[in-house]
Amino acid sequence: MPQAYVLINVESGAEEEVVTLLKKIDGVVEAYYSYGVYDIISKIKADSMENLKNMVTRKIRTLNRVRSTLTLIMMEE
Repeated sequence: MPQAYVLINVESGAEEEVVTLLKKIDGVVEAYYSYGVYDIISKIKADSMENLKNMVTRKIRTLNRVRSTLTLIMMEE
């Protein structure tokens, strides 16, 4: 099962709102606020690489107030 960490930058003050929206997306396993370069760290799982890609590009990146993402695909667990 493909998995990835998605590091997310959001508009200032939008962290709580975006984490709440992330947790409603099927396949988002974890989502946390973060301090540093990225505002949110999320772990996602999908049944295929294509669905993992679609989750990032069509569900996460399109959320209101998301400015940018960096996806780290996990090779082994």
